[in-house]
Amino acid sequence: MITPSLWPALPPRHARSDRSDLGQSGTSTPHRRVLPRRHRRPRLTGGWPSLGLCLLLYAAAVPAEDLLQIYDLAVQSDPVLREAEQTLFATREVRPQAQALLLPNFGINGDVAYQNVNARSGGPGGSRNQSFETYGVNAVLSQSVYNRGDWMRLRQSDNTIAQAEAEYRDAQIELMVRTTEAYFEVLRAADRVRVQEALVAAEERQLEQSSQRFEVGLVAITDVNESQAAFDRSRADLINANNRLNDEWEALRRIVGPISVPLARLGDTLPLAPPEPNDINIWAETALTNNYGIAAAREAAEAARKGIEVARSGFFPSVDMQAGYDISRSGSDIGTDSESAFVGLNLRVPIYQGGAVASQTRQAGHQFRAAQDRLDQQRRAVLNQVKNAFRGILSSISDVQARQAAVVSARSALESTQAGLEVGTRTQADVLDAQRALFEAEFLYLSSRYEYILNGVRLHQATSTLTRDVLAMGNAWLTSEDRVPPPDN
Repeated sequence: MITPSLWPALPPRHARSDRSDLGQSGTSTPHRRVLPRRHRRPRLTGGWPSLGLCLLLYAAAVPAEDLLQIYDLAVQSDPVLREAEQTLFATREVRPQAQALLLPNFGINGDVAYQNVNARSGGPGGSRNQSFETYGVNAVLSQSVYNRGDWMRLRQSDNTIAQAEAEYRDAQIELMVRTTEAYFEVLRAADRVRVQEALVAAEERQLEQSSQRFEVGLVAITDVNESQAAFDRSRADLINANNRLNDEWEALRRIVGPISVPLARLGDTLPLAPPEPNDINIWAETALTNNYGIAAAREAAEAARKGIEVARSGFFPSVDMQAGYDISRSGSDIGTDSESAFVGLNLRVPIYQGGAVASQTRQAGHQFRAAQDRLDQQRRAVLNQVKNAFRGILSSISDVQARQAAVVSARSALESTQAGLEVGTRTQADVLDAQRALFEAEFLYLSSRYEYILNGVRLHQATSTLTRDVLAMGNAWLTSEDRVPPPDN
């Protein structure tokens, strides 16, 4: 069987971008750095700042957590995974309990009693009163010789445990997906904050420039008002972006527990490559064979099928062997002490039980058919997930490249609009719109890169080939040189 692989060959983790053109090897590398450093002070008639004006600086002495480290924390702390683990441990006890029904049972019973007997007769002696104690000990050994229902329950327990094992494996993979999604959602929200901070800074400068132009009579008051409105709107958007970032941090903490260290960001270079093999049918076949969700549903259906036989066993006779030894002692003058041993077979033949067994058999049949339908649903859902993720990777590659080109175009458009404002062919509103379009294009470019990675993770999830080693390959694209600091509270 061909083992699908998503990730292309990886560069060294902290390798710097070669700044090569987009056309080389499908690697997402900007023509110019999308987030330039905040060294250039914008001129009145010059270029406009990009997203890098708001790079978040964090103390270099504070280490950054990458995706693998966050995942390791999640393995230790996630309550959902711990619940699945305890459920598995509990389910494993089904087999010993079913096996116990087929093993011998041995028990000892004892009793002691005090009796007062008052006997009356018409003959000589009249009445007689006697008080005495009695003791008894009874030891019984029983062994099931034939009970069809117990044997079927033992066989059914294997499928029940196999189902729980598959569900636990699926929960492990689901944890990887939830952790990865939560991690990159924090990065995405942090990028939105960067965009809004850069936009607020740029529109604040634009407001200052408009005010200066108005004071010397170069523009009308409407330009100042438009700049003020844009600045106020951006500040409101920044507040919302910060709230969203805090929410995403809390979503991550629900999985990994309390963390107060920054997260490593995605580096500049992201190799873009289609899944290998680039055949959706191979991935679909692998998913149908490997997916733990399908395996769990299949074992559940088989357990339900055996449940029919368990219910039907109520029509069959059962045979038990019993052996025992009784000792009885009495303080009576009559002398009723006794000892006895016995061994024998107990045959139970059900004749009529009010229709309960027939009803239970029909019920088990319906449950089996429902389990088959759930298995079919799971197969269809997995195939749909494979197709969506596979096509999502291919579309993400094109989307990243298109978004990167859109950043270049938006920057050129902004520069042209600014030049038009200088000569009077464009208005202040045009400049503000072009400026906002540039920052939005930069955010969408960064966001598209996360979607490429997440689609790859989802494809591996659908085929149940997602492992820590797979996460490590994607983790190599992160860099601790650029970080997302945690919120203050």
